[in-house]
Amino acid sequence: MIELRGVGKSFGSKRAVDGLDLTVRPGELYAFLGPNGAGKTTTIKMICGLLAPSFGEVLVGGHPAGSEPARRLLGYVPDQPFLYDKLTGREFLRFIVEMYGVDRAEGSERIEEMIATFEMDDFVDDLCEGYSQGMKQRVVFASALVHGPKVLVVDEPLVGLDPRSARIVKNLFVSQARSGATVLMSIHLLGIAEELADVIGIVDQGKMLAVGTLAELRTQSRHDGSLEDLFLKLTDHDGPRAVAAAARARSEATP
Repeated sequence: MIELRGVGKSFGSKRAVDGLDLTVRPGELYAFLGPNGAGKTTTIKMICGLLAPSFGEVLVGGHPAGSEPARRLLGYVPDQPFLYDKLTGREFLRFIVEMYGVDRAEGSERIEEMIATFEMDDFVDDLCEGYSQGMKQRVVFASALVHGPKVLVVDEPLVGLDPRSARIVKNLFVSQARSGATVLMSIHLLGIAEELADVIGIVDQGKMLAVGTLAELRTQSRHDGSLEDLFLKLTDHDGPRAVAAAARARSEATP
C-alpha cells in the first residue's frame, strides 16, 4: 500500500534521503526508526505528498503520492499538531469530513465515534486555542481517522500524550493494522516499536540500514540483544571512526 522505489530528496547540496526503498503492506504495522536527521520526517512528507522527491517513485495504494486518489486513502498525524484556534474540536472534525466529501449523516456518526474513542467529551466543544498539547494531539488523531483512511502515517505519535491517551493510541494502531489498514509510524521510543511493530525499518543518513521483524534484524546483524542495543549498533558512527583512528595510530607508532 506504501511503496518507495529508489527515492531521494535533496535540499541544495544536502541529500536528506538517498536511494531509499521502503514497502509497507496492508495489515502491517511498520515502525520507521532512525536517529535525529536520518531522513524520517522528509520521507514521511514525501509519502503524504507534502514534498516531491528529487528522484525515485513514491506510491500510495498504487497511486503517485500527492495525487487525489492517494490523498483520499491517507490519514496523516504530523509531529506537531495543528488546529484552527477559533474552531472547536467538533467543528474541526466536521471540516475534515466535509473536505473529504463524507456523507453528512455518516460524517456525524464517525465524529461521535472519534469523540468516544479518544475520550474528548469534556473539551471537544471548546475552542482549540485553549487546548493542552495532549488535547490537541487527540483531536489531530481523530481528524486523521474520521474519514476512514486505508493508510495511516504517523510522525512521533506519543508526543504530549498522558499514559492513558498513549495506551488508547497504541491500541488503535494495532486495531487499524489488524483490520487491514497500512500503518507507518516514525517513533523514537524503541520500546514501543519493539512492543507493537510487525516490521521494523532502521534508516540513517537517508539510507535504509536494515528491515525486517525483530527476529530477522537480530539474525541480519548477528546480535541477540534488545532493539535498543541493535539500533545503537547499526547507527553508531563513532565505532568505525574509532577503529580507523586506532589503526592510523598504530601505523604512525610503527618505526
